[in-house]
Amino acid sequence: MFFRLFSIISILQTQLTLGLLLAMSIATSDHTGISEKLFSKIGLKYGAITELRVRKWQKLIHYSSVLSDEQKLKQVNDFFNGAKFTSDMEQWQKNDYWATPLEFLAHDAGDCEDFSIAKYFTLKEMGMDSSKLRITYVKALSLNQAHMVLSYYSTPSSIPVILDNINKRIKPANERNDLLPVYSFNADNLWLARSRNEQLRVGNPGQLNLWNELSERMKLELM
Repeated sequence: MFFRLFSIISILQTQLTLGLLLAMSIATSDHTGISEKLFSKIGLKYGAITELRVRKWQKLIHYSSVLSDEQKLKQVNDFFNGAKFTSDMEQWQKNDYWATPLEFLAHDAGDCEDFSIAKYFTLKEMGMDSSKLRITYVKALSLNQAHMVLSYYSTPSSIPVILDNINKRIKPANERNDLLPVYSFNADNLWLARSRNEQLRVGNPGQLNLWNELSERMKLELM
């Protein structure tokens, strides 16, 4: 993962294609709400416990309209941090795989990328402005390895708070000296961290294949 992180940095200025942007828009805008037919399919494929977990996830989203951003962050962080950490190789027999929120819920396990992606899409489905959210690659200094977290910016110039599956308390980034930011992105933009406090916008997300695969799987899940 650490080697992959620095390989990614070398292509940060790669532009995301128009087709991928459209696919991501479809995935993020239409992936709200699960029909009873789909609940039944989930139950048949993964079992009753998984179906119940997915229903709780949808209930969390459905009743979120009365919540503040801070309440949404806490509920989503707590909900997903109950899952087990596992590597992509153990879970998917691949070096790198970005699970959809449904795949993550089905296995109730994933790596740091899966935790962050699930939180990101769930908060978007709750109606949170995606410009406030950034999936952030960092170096976890205490572990000496690459890591992914979700950052929330209440305003464009504010210090973000960090949603993390290792340190499960939501804290401001300036209280997370164990994390060194490398780059961050959302569905629209990508930023390179020039320092802890300075982010340089460099374009769109650079990992075309992983985002494309993720968005395609999210669309197929609705069928």
